[in-house]
Amino acid sequence: MSDSEKQTAEATTVNDGAKKAPTTFRAILGEKIGMTQVFHPKDQNLYDVSIVKAGPCPILRVKTADSKDGYNAVQLGFGSRKEKSCDKSELGQFKAAGISPAKHVREIRVKDPKGLEAGQTVSLETTFKIGDYVDVQGVCKGKGFAGVMKRHNFKGLPASHGASDKQRSPGSLASRRSLGRVMPGQRMAGHLGNTIISTIKIEVVQVDLENNLIYLGGAVPGPRGGLVTISETVKNKKARVDVVRSTIKKDKMGNIIKAAAKPGAKK
Repeated sequence: MSDSEKQTAEATTVNDGAKKAPTTFRAILGEKIGMTQVFHPKDQNLYDVSIVKAGPCPILRVKTADSKDGYNAVQLGFGSRKEKSCDKSELGQFKAAGISPAKHVREIRVKDPKGLEAGQTVSLETTFKIGDYVDVQGVCKGKGFAGVMKRHNFKGLPASHGASDKQRSPGSLASRRSLGRVMPGQRMAGHLGNTIISTIKIEVVQVDLENNLIYLGGAVPGPRGGLVTISETVKNKKARVDVVRSTIKKDKMGNIIKAAAKPGAKK
């Protein structure tokens, strides 16, 4: 590793006395602000993007496989709250890390926690840039109790031929002949939403370091004001390539069809 790479990997001190986390750590917590449209810097086309206020996130604790924890992970904090809303165990953890009480605390698994220490700060400046691909995880909106047509996209029963008030019912659940019971996993009516959803390989369209805003292509899970976790994508990190369709026309046998000459054109 060169001297310049070592300097970027090591924690550096900022103006307020906090230390920056090394650039090898690629994850951050944020709050979903909403959606808008921006022009993409590459092709200047209009894109739908989600705005997330990401960081700064202080590191509360670093877990290692060699310790009693038995695995590598980092605990991040986001937001702020009053001390009177925290219990003694939470206050002790915040004071040990030397930070103010955080509103949200999430744990993120890492492969190698080398260079990470409690009290360091994770920000957009050291995590993501334009053109990166990330995975976003959050809790989707709760829809309450829903029927099978809304929850599982059932077709429903016919509205005629003797069907009375059964158009949105699930129909038969099991057979009396074989097992005579409802099998586990049968799709029925029930609670819809309010589950953890992960959106894979979202492009970072813009980054506003002054306001700690990151613009992600497309929609991300959760309502406005919901907490989301942004991490480096687990999918192939190569950028998507637009496929250019050929304008050459061929017949069924694969022969190239030549365009008919316009009348009056020179041969």
